[in-house]
This record gives sequence, C-alpha cells and structure tokens, in this order.
Amino acid sequence: MGQPTTPPANKLHRRGLLFILSSPSGAGKTTLSRMLLEADPEIALSVSATTRPPRPGEVDGVHYHFVTDEEFDRMVEEDDFYEWAHVFSHRYGTPKGAIRDGLKRGQDYLFDIDWQGTQQLYQKDQQDVVSVFILPPSLPELRRRLESRAQDSAEVIDSRMERARAEISHWAEYDYVVINDDVEECFARVREVLDAERMRRTRQTGLIPFVRELMG
Repeated sequence: MGQPTTPPANKLHRRGLLFILSSPSGAGKTTLSRMLLEADPEIALSVSATTRPPRPGEVDGVHYHFVTDEEFDRMVEEDDFYEWAHVFSHRYGTPKGAIRDGLKRGQDYLFDIDWQGTQQLYQKDQQDVVSVFILPPSLPELRRRLESRAQDSAEVIDSRMERARAEISHWAEYDYVVINDDVEECFARVREVLDAERMRRTRQTGLIPFVRELMG
C-alpha cells in the first residue's frame, strides 16, 4: 500500500509531485490520506519525523520516524528537512531523504501536514507542490466529530477548535479547497485533482521525445 512504484512502460514519463492534504483536526485529512494510499499504488506516504511519543499501534518508520529533541535539532541544523513545525507542544518535520530522487523517477508523495509546513515546502520546491485544503461543513459539525472520537478531554477539544479556526483562516493559500460533507464525495474530488495535476504538460517530461518521434 502506497509503496514507491515504477510507472508502466506504456505511460509517458513524468515528474512526480508532492501532494499535500491539510485540514483542521477532525476535518478528515487522515481518513482521506488512508483512502488515497489504499486506492492509488502510484503515490507513497511521506513519513514525517516527530518528537512526540508513539501512540498505541504506531510503528517507527511506518507512521512516523520517532526521534529525540536532540536528533531533531541536529536534523534542523543539517538542513535535513523540507519543512518542520511545532504542533501541540511537539515538532514534526519532513526529511528530504530519497524524495527528490523519487520525484525524478515519477514517484508521487503524499503529505499530511499543516499550513506552516505547506508554506515551507512550497518555498523549497514550488514546481512540485500541489496543495489541497479540506474544510469541515461547519464548526459545530467539526466539534461533534472531535467529541465522537472520545479520545480527548473537553479542554483539549476546546484547544483543537481554537486551532482549527486559525488553520481555516489560511484556506486561500492552497491550490484547491474541498468541503468534506460526505467523505466518499470528498475523496472523489481529491482524486480528480490528483489525476488532473499528473497530466500537466510541464510534468509530462516524456512528451518532448514522444512528439519528436511522432513528427518523424
């Protein structure tokens, strides 16, 4: 699921893209990310590094790279991150690693990051970024979804709602905005965005040799 793949031989070569899904907590980006990885073998999850401790069931190197504060500091100093940010008292960052090589091979990468990370990633690699912001249908519905998880105290939910308002204020900084009223319909629209962006002429690096051969 979501592992790097080689494009089929009958497809023109293209450059990969960095596909960002952002949303306030509870608006659906994690569910949509999982659905996309299950449905599309040509996109792989970008695994972030974080200083927060693992949650039950999370596996190091699969869900996150769990690192100490000292290790995170070293990676920042050595410019090992595409982007990094503070989120709820912990730090999260996207290691560059093999991503740049993968883009040249046509591999797409999925990013589940916030608006701060999106800005940093865009500044470092503007040509490859496609960003989508997921909005809830309403703030009362967002609170209902957070409460239905039964994972957080009322104080934590209040904090997440306050942060959600701040995150929503950055909606206009994204390439696309989709309202998640129905998760299946929202997912269909997200896939339409991804399919269209893959077909951009500037990403179809195999077009020039193909057209030259076509024209004889």
